[in-house]
Amino acid sequence: MLAGFGPWTWLALGAALLVMEVITPGTVVLWWLGISAILVGLMSLVIDLAWQMELIAFALLTLVSALAWLRLGRRVETSIDRSFLNRRTEAFIGRVFTVEMPITNGRGTVRIDDTVWRVSGPDCPAGSRVKVARVDGPLLMVEMLKTDV
Repeated sequence: MLAGFGPWTWLALGAALLVMEVITPGTVVLWWLGISAILVGLMSLVIDLAWQMELIAFALLTLVSALAWLRLGRRVETSIDRSFLNRRTEAFIGRVFTVEMPITNGRGTVRIDDTVWRVSGPDCPAGSRVKVARVDGPLLMVEMLKTDV
């Protein structure tokens, strides 16, 4: 059976492994095997190899591609700042904004980019600069800047 393995069998095997990789959630192993099988198939089209050499080439290419993936995978920058993912308001702590609607009875608004946010803090007129001290859900707790007092 192994002696009958030809270039088209390797190419079909590689394609099948890649399709299984795409269909199966959460697997990464089949990429290496699929790519290695396709490379062996392409080599067999160019060079007439014995089936033993094809198996050895497949094993070596699988090992090399797995090691290359591990080495290159570590170099990929994965430190995307997601520390405020789903906690957007916490990113505003310490930032200074201009009051849009005056803060009266402890409530007002500020505009941040294209969104109006509710704030809670000491009463102050529109145009005052406030600093976000803490957050409570979507509500920003602000304090007056010393220059506006």
